[in-house]
Amino acid sequence: MGKEFVLTDDKKSIIYETVKKYEDTTGPLMPILHDVQRRLGCVPIVVQKLISEKTGISIAKINSVVTFYSQFSIEPKGKNCVGVCLGTACYVRGSQGILDAITDELKTKSGETSPDGNYTVETTRCIGACGLAPVFTVNGEVHGNADVSKTKEIIKELKENVESKGNN
Repeated sequence: MGKEFVLTDDKKSIIYETVKKYEDTTGPLMPILHDVQRRLGCVPIVVQKLISEKTGISIAKINSVVTFYSQFSIEPKGKNCVGVCLGTACYVRGSQGILDAITDELKTKSGETSPDGNYTVETTRCIGACGLAPVFTVNGEVHGNADVSKTKEIIKELKENVESKGNN
């Protein structure tokens, strides 16, 4: 898999600051989780436990929210996230071939992060862009009406960009 999450004192401080920021908010759990996810890149069980201790919200409730919503991750993601929609419209129009091309080009299986931490490949059931099917995303940017050739070009550009920045 990819990189491992290590809970450092700096990360603990981020969690404590975030909880304090939302302590007077009605229903603070979602804003806390979104903020922590944005700042730390994931919300693993060790982070969930700290949030539980600081908020009094049960670890069971926190974990059920984190594991239910796809925008939360319990594992660190790569510097670049590539997602492929496998919803009905996209699948019927060839998204499996697009996923295969991406995993082949990035040498990373779906649901995993590359060993160098540069790429995470994910699948989703629907991103709400059915009219552009099949679609995939690169760091949140939607690429619609995709085919294998177009996909390979975009992934090649992504890899060249990563290499030129020295992110490997």
